[in-house]
Amino acid sequence: MRIRHLVGAGAVAAVGLSLVAVPASAAPGEPGQPEHVSTTVIAHRGASAYAPENTLSAFRVGIEQRATLIESDVQLSKDGVPVLLHDTTLTRTTNVEEVFPDRASHFVGDYTLDELKQLDAGSWFGEEFAGEQIPTLAEMVEQVRGSRSGIIMELKSPELHPGVEQAVYDVFASYPGYVNSALNSGRLSVQSFDWESMETYNEISPETPTGLLGTVPVESMAAYGEWADEVNPNKNAVTPEYVEAIHDAGMKTNVYTVNDEPTMHRLLDADVDGLISDVPDVVFDVLQARK
Repeated sequence: MRIRHLVGAGAVAAVGLSLVAVPASAAPGEPGQPEHVSTTVIAHRGASAYAPENTLSAFRVGIEQRATLIESDVQLSKDGVPVLLHDTTLTRTTNVEEVFPDRASHFVGDYTLDELKQLDAGSWFGEEFAGEQIPTLAEMVEQVRGSRSGIIMELKSPELHPGVEQAVYDVFASYPGYVNSALNSGRLSVQSFDWESMETYNEISPETPTGLLGTVPVESMAAYGEWADEVNPNKNAVTPEYVEAIHDAGMKTNVYTVNDEPTMHRLLDADVDGLISDVPDVVFDVLQARK
């Protein structure tokens, strides 16, 4: 049975990194903001209510709001570089159709890193984010490692990106000092809806916590608990009994995507370990109110 991780929630913004306005209630060091809580507060695709998802700006806001972990999604470019984007296609959050009007495919994996860097991944969210680029995993590590936030990385549709597990591991392994520190403090993990991919990652890097997105059947919980560290279900699937089954199997649970206060309270009452939210500042407000 694995030891469950408890992660502190404090993080400080890196000096000179702020490019976006953060709500006053989220300002680092504001009186009343909890410095340490046992609940893991996870910024979903960065603090994606305030900046375009899966961009350095969204990660920056998550850091400024002192999220325990910054969550993102990783895929491979055509030339094998881990890049951060949620959708398997580029149409929703970039101007790919304008930049490459003659391309028949808009799948992320059909574009090289150089081509992906030509896209605007911010204007869809707001004019102030025009020119925001699709970041690489390495760029995210560079940004986060100077803060007290950590990283939880979702391997997105790994069946479309053969070898993504090794590629992601190789990026993290290129920062040994950061990885050692992050693992020792519970600030680095990976997750996926593809549980076979997580088993592969566990074989590559058994020291890195692996999370199973979705709802693991209770009868299978103990078997998955032999090698996995987390079961991370949709908020609608969570009951106190289900959380207890996860904990009994030696795993913890981070629940997605939780943006309203009543649901936050319900899940905290059910003893979940972490909340994945577009609004980490609101999660902290709720945690503070429950003290």
